[in-house]
Amino acid sequence: MPIRVLPPEAVNRIAAGEVIERPAAAVKELVENSLDAGARRISVSIERGGLGLVRVEDDGAGMAREDLALAVERHATSKLSADASGGVDLLNIATMGFRGEALPSIGAVARLGITTRAAGAEGAWSILVQGGAVGSLRPAPWASLSLSGTVIEVRDLFFATPARLKFMKSERAETMAVGEMLKRLAMARPDVGFSLESEGRALLKLNAEREVEGDGLKRRLSAILGADFAPNAISLDQTRGAARLTGFAGLPTFHRGTREFQHLFVNGRPVKDKLIVGAVRAAYQDLLARDRHPVVALFLTIPPEEVDVNVHPAKTEVRFRDPGLVRGLIVGALSHALAGQGHRAATTTAATALGFARPQGALGALRPIPYKPAFDEAGLAAWSSAEQSLLGAPRAAADSYEGPAARIEPASDVADPDQYPLGSFPLGAARAQLHETYIVAQTQDGIVIVDQHAAHERLVYERMKAMLAEGRVKRQALLIPDIVELSPEDAERLLARADEFAVLGLVIEPFGEGAVCVRETPMLLGRVDSSGLLRDLADDLAELGDAHALQERLEEVCSSMACRGSVRAGRRLTGAEMNALLRQMETTPFSGQCNHGRPTYVELKLSDIEKLFGRR
Repeated sequence: MPIRVLPPEAVNRIAAGEVIERPAAAVKELVENSLDAGARRISVSIERGGLGLVRVEDDGAGMAREDLALAVERHATSKLSADASGGVDLLNIATMGFRGEALPSIGAVARLGITTRAAGAEGAWSILVQGGAVGSLRPAPWASLSLSGTVIEVRDLFFATPARLKFMKSERAETMAVGEMLKRLAMARPDVGFSLESEGRALLKLNAEREVEGDGLKRRLSAILGADFAPNAISLDQTRGAARLTGFAGLPTFHRGTREFQHLFVNGRPVKDKLIVGAVRAAYQDLLARDRHPVVALFLTIPPEEVDVNVHPAKTEVRFRDPGLVRGLIVGALSHALAGQGHRAATTTAATALGFARPQGALGALRPIPYKPAFDEAGLAAWSSAEQSLLGAPRAAADSYEGPAARIEPASDVADPDQYPLGSFPLGAARAQLHETYIVAQTQDGIVIVDQHAAHERLVYERMKAMLAEGRVKRQALLIPDIVELSPEDAERLLARADEFAVLGLVIEPFGEGAVCVRETPMLLGRVDSSGLLRDLADDLAELGDAHALQERLEEVCSSMACRGSVRAGRRLTGAEMNALLRQMETTPFSGQCNHGRPTYVELKLSDIEKLFGRR
């Protein structure tokens, strides 16, 4: 078959198929153009889920008459600068859109009308593009209150390519997709006001915030992610090299069933990058159950030359020049921020359990605070003895890699109320043990109910993790080395990280093409299926670009050991032992949730108890 040049109409429709997949994609491209034009207010109106009408109005810089004529031509853009040689600099992209394909692609498959007025211009101009046919420039009235800006109307989307309409979802689903797209863009730009209407009904209205970071960003995120996000979010601000990570991350006990609530931004651009997703997973890996996901909004700022945003037509994927630096920054920032919250648990835990929401003074919103034990030498000796009885055995067991065993002496006493002043301890003083499973503690303004097994499980687990961090993991040499056959690509990925695996106790060597020799394995794993382990590691490297599987398996073993050896439900504790557990929780990171992601305690304020009895 001979080679021929495609006509311009076919070229435009092919480009439209890559860029404009559905109405939400058209909204994304148009709103990004408004942001690049310096808009501070963007209004979006749609009909029939965007298939009938998409109208985007902004108060940006607008376009002059000659620029409007070029705007509907393919690969015409004002957003790429010239490099030193006079060519186009594709390594220094600081704008949302830069390909110059959005408007001509939309015009190729719809009826596109643009009315614009440049700042300082005497009047406005308009142009119409229908199915790729470009009309002439015409003067137009300007009804907007702003002195400059652009109004774009897209009618009958995909009328020129009716086959595409068969792949559209319901109008309701398309409307929701438009709303989600606009919300993601609004998260990245709290300084811009956004509104969305569908069939004349307001779906979204966000006023511009004065602060781009801090409280302004938190208010914008709460307006989109829900009012529960702010009291359950941890602020982040960390720098590594030229990269900076800011934003907010949800507490481990504030989680969701899907990753849809993980919002990631690179230089203000919403992205779905597997490296960033993997870094978030690594930071939360031993704090959440496998089927639960954290709520985060992370903003990575990095020099444009260090990231390639030109790897996907819709610009939703990026590629970093130094992925290790980016991953280390994200994991380190999240881990440090989460560890700094100590025993803090989500404010929604008690509200969800009791069936009511608390608008102010959220439940369980405890932060670790420094305290000074307010008891004498005799009290200190009694506390130390109880702490050793309750928590000393797991430490010795961890050192020998055996399941820790807690020896509890049955007793029914409670602590002396004067020994633990309520204002000095965030988790209060133990007052009773219910059903030999739950510790009830009194705080200054409420009560705390602690699941003794879940809480002690986390304390033991953190001690065993500290053991892993002290140095190289103890290894066990194989009498007969295992030879594992893999694909050449998988073998190369594994051998490239051999030094890292050795730190975790796994010693591997090359053994011919596509084969790996396993000489030593981590002692904590006991008898190892070398083939299964290496294949999981290879899949992990291929999917996420880093080796999480081995570290996760080691921590799973620690978690299992901690679970089996912790204080069990149904064990009677003395008052001193109960208070020892509370004091350890206050000083141990992540003690607000057990190893499986469940909360270890619930706090009820007096006002919440009064609500239960109808006093409020």
